[in-house]
Amino acid sequence: MTLRGLRSIRVTSGKPTKQPSSPESMSFEQALEGLESIVERIERGEVGLEESIAEYERGVALIKRCREILGRAEQRVEELNKQAAGLTQETTEPDRR
Repeated sequence: MTLRGLRSIRVTSGKPTKQPSSPESMSFEQALEGLESIVERIERGEVGLEESIAEYERGVALIKRCREILGRAEQRVEELNKQAAGLTQETTEPDRR
């Protein structure tokens, strides 16, 4: 997923959340909120060049965190789909006793 793809996902809580300092300990929503904040500040020109580079580095770490969480979620959904397919197959197959 690209930065633009991540930016299209919105945090729906409506409340600002207190963000942990380490991306590794953030929830998906916290990491996404932090990423959006960084992008907005850089786009508005609120930070100088050196700080922009530091913020960009932090943004890369936040993107990595979002991808990790999304990857685990996708795996879980695939597992659930396989389980559901197995249950469906079991209920539709005739009993061959």
